[in-house]
Amino acid sequence: GLVGSEMCIRDRAYLHLLTDTFTHEIIGWVLSDSLVASNTVTALDMGILCVSHQGIDGLIHHSNRSVQYCCNQYIDRLQAIKATISMTEDYKPTDNAIAERVNGIIKQEWLYRMKRPPDVLIARELLTGIIGFYNNRRPHRSNKDMLPPARFREALTCMSSLNGGLSLIHISEPTR
Repeated sequence: GLVGSEMCIRDRAYLHLLTDTFTHEIIGWVLSDSLVASNTVTALDMGILCVSHQGIDGLIHHSNRSVQYCCNQYIDRLQAIKATISMTEDYKPTDNAIAERVNGIIKQEWLYRMKRPPDVLIARELLTGIIGFYNNRRPHRSNKDMLPPARFREALTCMSSLNGGLSLIHISEPTR
């Protein structure tokens, strides 16, 4: 499944994230100066493109009830790919734990330790490197082999092709 989330970065920019809930890989993201839903849809489209080669039948998309996930543009996009839509009942961080954890890792391991970028363009460059490291080099305790998410996905893809093509995709959306 996918989990969507957004986070405010030091009162200047918003990071819209889409996370694969099985591998914890960030598969879609947009850094923008607003919470406009079109930015969140762009992150969703990036994530769908990233995993579409594996097939997205049975996809579950989970998010909080923020306006950008409830708007027609976002819901229409999810319905177009026949995703099951799941949303939290209340805004409790535990209801969207994977998204909250990914956001916390990015903030605590990188953003809080850095000087504030002077503008969104430089922040976007920094985040490209951070997300690249998170996906491709940072070990994760969430999988038994402590693999970075991209390597975990590759291992699963190899295993699924050996086991008749079974694939599990979990998409997550941006959280604050």
